[in-house]
Amino acid sequence: MRFKSPSSNGFTVYAVTGVNTVSFGIKATATAKRGLLGFHVERIDPTEHEAYTMPGFKVFRSVIPEPDEHTIVSTHDHPVQSFVWDDFTAKPGRKYEYVFHPLRGAPKNLDRSTPPVHITVRTEPLTKAKDHDVYFNRGVASSQAYQRQFGNHTPDELAEPKRTRAHQWLVRDLENAILRFIRATKNGDGLLCCFYEFRYPPVAEELKKAVDRGVDVRIIIDAKVNESTDNKGVFHESFPREANLRTIAAAGLPATAIVRREARASAIQHNKFMVRLVGAAKTPAEVWTGSTNISLGGISGQTNVGHRVRDATVGAQFVAYWQLLASDPGGADGDSASDVRKKNAAFRSAVAALRTVPTAHGGIPRGCSSVFSPRTGSEVLEMYAAMADEGKACSCVTLAFGVNPLFKSLLQDNTSISPIVFLLLEKKDVKNPNSNQPFVALAAKNNVYAAWGAYIRDPLYQWARETNTRALGLNSHVAYIHSKFLLMDPLGADPIVVSGSANFSAASTNDNDENMLLVRGNTRVADIYFTEFNRLFNHYYFRAVHETVRAREASGAGVNDESASLFLREQDDWVKKYEPGKLRAKRLALFTGMAGAQTIL
Repeated sequence: MRFKSPSSNGFTVYAVTGVNTVSFGIKATATAKRGLLGFHVERIDPTEHEAYTMPGFKVFRSVIPEPDEHTIVSTHDHPVQSFVWDDFTAKPGRKYEYVFHPLRGAPKNLDRSTPPVHITVRTEPLTKAKDHDVYFNRGVASSQAYQRQFGNHTPDELAEPKRTRAHQWLVRDLENAILRFIRATKNGDGLLCCFYEFRYPPVAEELKKAVDRGVDVRIIIDAKVNESTDNKGVFHESFPREANLRTIAAAGLPATAIVRREARASAIQHNKFMVRLVGAAKTPAEVWTGSTNISLGGISGQTNVGHRVRDATVGAQFVAYWQLLASDPGGADGDSASDVRKKNAAFRSAVAALRTVPTAHGGIPRGCSSVFSPRTGSEVLEMYAAMADEGKACSCVTLAFGVNPLFKSLLQDNTSISPIVFLLLEKKDVKNPNSNQPFVALAAKNNVYAAWGAYIRDPLYQWARETNTRALGLNSHVAYIHSKFLLMDPLGADPIVVSGSANFSAASTNDNDENMLLVRGNTRVADIYFTEFNRLFNHYYFRAVHETVRAREASGAGVNDESASLFLREQDDWVKKYEPGKLRAKRLALFTGMAGAQTIL
C-alpha cells in the first residue's frame, strides 16, 4: 500500500508497504534542508501498545570517535541522514504511525524544536482470502543482524531454542507457506507438483501426509542421469536425481506418486510449482510457484520467493503444462541425433501450443497469466529485456546468472536521465576471460545501478565480520541472489511483475523446463515485490561498494578512505548527496512520484 503524510514545515513523507518492510521517501524544501542534521524516527504500534525510537547505526564521530561492533545507538542521538529510509522489522497486517523529528543544531547539542512529521501506514497482510500471496525468505545470512543474534553459526551448531530461532529468522514465512499450501488439500483433492530439487524432508513428509489422508499427489522430479567423473578422478553422482530419490524413499512416498523426468539430460527440469485440484472433478483452484527449490538452501539460504495464486484459469494453464511434462517429452538416451532434434522440436512446439503468450509488454493482459518453457525463439526474452529498458520511471531485475546480452544491448544506449534501472546480481558483472565478445559495462552513465552478493569479511568500525550461506553450509553454488523476478514501473498505476523459475537467459527460454507468472495492474503484488527488492538491493549495495573499494586498494589501484562515509556528517552538507542526477535523488523521486498514495489522518 502507498501513503503520504500531510506536509509539515517543508517536509512530506511518502511510504510504500509490503508485508514486513516499509520504505520511505522524504520530500524537503530548500528551507527545510537548511541546517538539517537528520531525523530521529519513532514508531508507534497500536496493536502492541508500544512506542519507541528506531535504532540507528552510523554515529557522529565527535560523539563516538571509535565505535566498534558492540556499539548500539538510536536515531534519537544519531539520526537518519537520508531522505530515503526503510523499516525492515514491521509485522504483517499492522497499522503503524511513524514520527520523523527533524534535528538541527550540533551533534552534542541537538536542536529538537522543529515540529515532527507524522505518517500512518498499514502493512500488507501475510495472506489474503483471494488473489495473490507473496512470501520472501530473509535471504541475508550475510548480515549484521544474523551475526549479532547467532554469531555467524549455522543453525545446526546452536542449541535449542536458539537453533529453531536461527532457522526461523532465515526462512521468515516461506517454509510455513509451502506447508500450508499442501495442508489445504483434503481427502479427494489432487496435488500436481513439479520440482527440480526435491530434497527437503519437511516438505516431502508433508506430501506423504497428504497422500495418507486421501489426496491424489503426483510429483514430477528432475531424475536426469548426468553423473560424471572430473579430471581429478572424482565421481559426481547425478544431481539432483540421486538426492531427490533418497528424499522420496526416506519420506515413504509411494512410487505411484512419482513421475521421473529423464529425457533431455543436457537440460534441466527447473520448475518449482504445485497446483491444487479441488474435489472429485479435480478442478484447478490455485498455484504455488516462484524461485524456491525444495531444499534447505533454497528455503533458508539464498534469496528466494514463493508466489501463491488463487486463480482457476492460471491453475488450468499449469495443469496442461504439467500433463505435457508428465509424458517425459524430448530426446532421450539411445535416440539417434536426428530423433533427438525432432523430439526436442516437437516438445518446444507443444509448449508453445499450450497458450499464446505476448511478445511485447504492451500485450500483457491485466490480471495474471503464465509463460512456459522451453520454446523456440527469443521473443519472450526480448520482451523481458524491453521491460527492463522501457519503464516510464523504473525497472528492477534480479539476475542469478549474469546479465543477458539482450538486456545489455538495450540498456547500453541509455543516458543518465533515462528511467532508472536496478540490477541485483549474484556476483559482479565482469568480462568473461574465456569470451572473445566485447564486454559491455553498464553503470550510472546508463542510469543503471547494480548490487551483487557480498559480505563484510573483516570488522569495520561498528560493522562486525559477517558470514555467508556457503560458510554456513546452506548453499554451495548460488550463495546470495537466486530469485528470478522483474518489476516494470512497480510504483506506477499499472505495474507489471514477472516472477517464477526462469533466469532471464537463453537457456531458461529455449532449453529448460521453466514457468513464469505475468502479473499486471496489481499494486499489492507490486508493492510487496518492490519493498523486498528495495530491502535486498540496499543491503547488498553497501557491501558491494565496500568490496569494490577493498579490491581496489588490494590491487594497488589507489587507497580510498571510506571513514568519512561510515560516520554521520556533522553539518548539513549530507543533503548534497540528493542533488539532481545523483542516485539518491533518483531513488527519492520514485517515492515522491508514485501513484495512488493515500493520507490516513
